[in-house]
Amino acid sequence: MDWPGLMRAGLHGLRLHPRDFWALTPSELQLMLGLSQAHMPMGRARLDDLLRAFPDTPKDMNDG
Repeated sequence: MDWPGLMRAGLHGLRLHPRDFWALTPSELQLMLGLSQAHMPMGRARLDDLLRAFPDTPKDMNDG
């Protein structure tokens, strides 16, 4: 994570007080900076797609 860049954006760009900056979660800071879509977590539907595409197969205990 680019903390120096985030600190510049929060403290200088958004003019946050340091205690307010450090009280924010990374998601809250991203939202305030207009970056809320930058790193969206994977949803259940996408996980299900990946599980279908790459199913877990049990290992054979004799394969070493």
